Amino acid sequence: MQRVYFDNAATTRLDPAVLEAMLPLMQDNFGNPSSIHGHGRVVRSAVEKARKTVASLLNAAPAEIFFTSGGTEADNTAIQGSIDTYGITHAITSPLEHHAVLHTLEYLAKTGKIKLSMLRVDERGRLDYEQLGTLLNANPNSLVSLMHGNNEIGNLLDMNLVGELCREYGAVWHSDTVQTMGHYRHDVQALKVDFLVGAAHKFHGPKGVGFLYARPTDRPAIHPFIHGGSQERNRRGGTENVYGIVGLAKALEIAYAEMAEHRQHIEFLKQRMIKQLQAAIGDVRFNGESADLDKSLYTVLSVSLPATDMSDMLLFNLDIAGISVSGGSACSSGSDVGSHVLGALPGLNPDRGNIRFSFGKYNTADEVDFAVSKVAEMYAMNV
Repeated sequence: MQRVYFDNAATTRLDPAVLEAMLPLMQDNFGNPSSIHGHGRVVRSAVEKARKTVASLLNAAPAEIFFTSGGTEADNTAIQGSIDTYGITHAITSPLEHHAVLHTLEYLAKTGKIKLSMLRVDERGRLDYEQLGTLLNANPNSLVSLMHGNNEIGNLLDMNLVGELCREYGAVWHSDTVQTMGHYRHDVQALKVDFLVGAAHKFHGPKGVGFLYARPTDRPAIHPFIHGGSQERNRRGGTENVYGIVGLAKALEIAYAEMAEHRQHIEFLKQRMIKQLQAAIGDVRFNGESADLDKSLYTVLSVSLPATDMSDMLLFNLDIAGISVSGGSACSSGSDVGSHVLGALPGLNPDRGNIRFSFGKYNTADEVDFAVSKVAEMYAMNV
């Protein structure tokens, strides 16, 4: 049976060139990077080379990059580390954030460490930037945590506007850029962000490794989130995932080198799917800004289908038909709870069927045609 994969926002296929770069560190160069002997020094050199590669691509200094187990740890490190180190008493986020951010801040608010404010969003998932300015003006010593690209509805944040507001009011700004890293260029010298996050498996690298960019300031370095060793310049205890780190750097290097080509290809696929769905299904809609290529991630399309008896079984039936997609964040795919992002959009009809198609460089036009034909076929049988 033909199977197609349109869940690249959850994870991406490993690039063969990335695996090739990782293999020597998995088989031959096995030393501990903290060891001072020759075996260790070879591996330490590979880690530092990877750090320089990531830093160069982001226009950062190597000392501003440190490696983690993924985006969730990097988000937690930035949020909890800055709140603990700087004595921050107020945080601002939105109900559309990934749970790595949302659950962390809600926990800190519940335990009394911070007061938490949520930005208003409209029916298309657009944030109220005016409210952000008002909250910052009323709450000095704030942390702002807003993602660059939403992993479910694809909305893009106005990074420059948020950066200007945070600088104006002296707020610390953390941005989860997991969905946009490797798909958009991030120049940290131009951005006014204090913390930036990446995860390798979102741009054809290995799972289980990510990084945090931390802007140098006149403040002290944030306290580590994980204690137990002096690794990563005393910022993250634990032996480094060496082959993961090398794979991350190689994957990001490839992503930057081929970004324009891949964007053109993926935007073509997304436009093709939008047009075909509109032609095949009456009253098809698109959640958030995901159908607007200028305002959304070019890798994400959130589709809303008219309500039918099969709406609650839509993803299951698509899987049976050979199509791997999601209805929201894959991090909640085993839960009975619906998407918190879609649930936060005012006026959204809960009876409609929702599918998130997320595209990658390995997808093809034939796969788009196959997926749309199957969705249209299922819908026709149940109207």
